[in-house]
Parts: sequence; structure tokens; C-alpha cells
Amino acid sequence: MRDDSTVPSDARFETRAIHVGQDYRSETGAVIPPIYMTSTFETGNPGSFDYTRSGSPNFRNLQTTLASLENAKHCTIFASGVSAITAIAFGLKSGDTIVSEQNIYGCTYRLFERVLRKFGVNIQYVNLADPANYDQVAALKPALLWLESPTNPLLKVLDIQALSDVGHSVGASVVVDNTFASSLLQQPLDLGADLSLLSTTKYTNGHSDALGGAVCSNTDEWQEKMIFAQKALGLQPSPFDTWLTSRGVKTEALRMERHNANTLEIAKRLEAHPRVKSVRYPFLPSHPQYELAKKQMTGGSGMMLADFGHTQEGALAFIRRLHLFTQAESLGGIESLICHPATMTHASVPKEVREAAGITDGLIRFSVGIEHVEDLWADIEKALAGS
Repeated sequence: MRDDSTVPSDARFETRAIHVGQDYRSETGAVIPPIYMTSTFETGNPGSFDYTRSGSPNFRNLQTTLASLENAKHCTIFASGVSAITAIAFGLKSGDTIVSEQNIYGCTYRLFERVLRKFGVNIQYVNLADPANYDQVAALKPALLWLESPTNPLLKVLDIQALSDVGHSVGASVVVDNTFASSLLQQPLDLGADLSLLSTTKYTNGHSDALGGAVCSNTDEWQEKMIFAQKALGLQPSPFDTWLTSRGVKTEALRMERHNANTLEIAKRLEAHPRVKSVRYPFLPSHPQYELAKKQMTGGSGMMLADFGHTQEGALAFIRRLHLFTQAESLGGIESLICHPATMTHASVPKEVREAAGITDGLIRFSVGIEHVEDLWADIEKALAGS
């Protein structure tokens, strides 16, 4: 029976996404491994499974797939992206310092500020898109250097390789939240990071029907920490959600190609539109880190930011005029979504902190889906005409 060892070592992303992580098909020869909906395993089984909180065939399959796609030695999966963030933070102790990019996911900020600070962890926020601030990282000597690239929602692109060098020079472990880029478009470990974090809810699964998270690494030490956190904190996903994600990841390359193409086309058209104040997309030449984005990413992804010069009320009114872009949090699904960060994903961030980072009341975040681009553009034009 075929297993992962039969996949050519030089197989490309699209092939590995389909053929790596297909074990435990048993004597049935099932082309797609089944869902193992069991909480408990008989002692002494060949896979050494005992209790699903500690692992299952579905977990191992997805972990094997994602490790391959992220060019990692190890991968541990979790119940959500926030669970994956929690697992990493669980390894810190009182007195440790995190240096974080100042623009991060709202739930990451909430975890840092309302949970970790209570336990004596110090968090410092720095604009890491500006190399002039790298000295601050070295001076603070953090235990963790926390990066997102592109960031949520401002789509700042950070120099992962340069920042990894800075972090490692002072003994920090470097974490990159790779959710916005996806495993197809960016491999943080190849750029020097110690950990690549994914909310697999987003582009990995891609169908908005299952929560999940993953942490990929190349060191046995970090892998042991992640397995311990998964088990000790009960951060494991369900076998069903894991199976859905294993199904979704098989089409990640196809989906990302359409996300990239649709978003770049809409970004170009919006940038030329007289009613648009500004557009930010990593693969637009006007993006401040365009050259860096082209260097460390193979596509711009499906996230786009626009400012139409509206007040908060005007921005929300524009959103309500859309029909094909559903107002919702999350991102990375096949369907197009639209979000007002100030009142949605980053509502937990104090207004003065949001605005200092650049998240103003007029900003609108698009997660562009894989619908026909002309239908999406017609929807946007109608909404703009009603302004």
C-alpha cells in the first residue's frame, strides 16, 4: 500500500498537498483516509495511539502534510489559530519579554495584554517594518520576537530574514504568523524563523467550515513544547475538523492562484478609481514594502486594504451596500468577505493604540474570494456609486 515514502522527494507543493499525509488507510485501501471519530484507542496498537487529546490518525496525517508544505521537520495542530498562539506563549515564564510588531491580530493583542501580562510577561510593541527600529529589538533582548507578515490588517510586510538574524543575535526565538501569506506563498522557516504559525481556519482549509491552527518548526525542542501544550492545555482539534482541513489543503494551490489574481486586479482598479483615497496590497508597486514582498512571497495573497475617505459611519454604510462581499470576520475562504477592523477584528484594541498603529475608522479590509472577478468588481462599483 502506498504511503508518504513513495512521494518523490522533489515533488512540488501541489503534489505534496495531495499525496503527503495519506496514511492509516488500513486494509480497505481507501483513497482518502477516513475520519477516526473515537476518543480512545486500545493499548498496544501499531500507531501507539491512546487518547485523542494526545493524537489521532487524522492529526498525524494533517501534521505530516503541513510540515511538508512549510518545509518543516515538525508540525503540531491545534483547535484554532488562537490555540496555536496560546501553545507558543505557554512556554514563557514570568519576567520574559516579547517584542512584537505593533500591528498584529486583535486576538493576539488581547491574549498578550489581558492574559500574559497578568503572569508577569513583558510585551513591547515596535514598528518592525522600519529597519531603523531593529536596535530596539536587540536592546530589549526578548525571549520571543513576534512577527506577522503581511500584518493584520495593515498588510505591512516585514523582512523575516533580517529580523530573524536580529532576534537570534540576542537569543530570541522568532515566530512568524504566516496566516495571511499562506504556506504556498511564503515559507518563514526557510527565511530563518524558528516557528511558523498558521490559523488553518483560513487559507489552509479555505472553505470557512472548520477551525484549526498549526505550529511548524525544525527543532525537536520546540516540537516537544508544542506536543506538551496540546496535551496539557487540551488545545487539540476535533478529528472531523482535522479531516476537513486535510481535504481543504489539497486545493490550496489552485485557490491561492485565484485569490492572488482576483485581488491584484481589484486592487489595481480601485487604486485608479477617483473615489478611492488609498489602497494597500503587497503586490502593488505603491506598497511601501513592494520589493520585499516580491522577494519573500510568490504572490500577494487575497487580502487587501482600502480607504475611501469615509468616516466610520460612511465605511459601514459602504459595506452594507455590497452583496457579494459578506460583512464578517475571518478570511481566506472561497467566498469574499469584508471587514471593518476598528469595530470588528481589532475592536478589542484600545482606540488610541489602534490609531497609533495606523488602524483608522475609515479602513476597510477585503478578503477577496475566488468568484469571477468581474462580478466582484461590479458589486464594488455599485457600492461606490451609492456613496
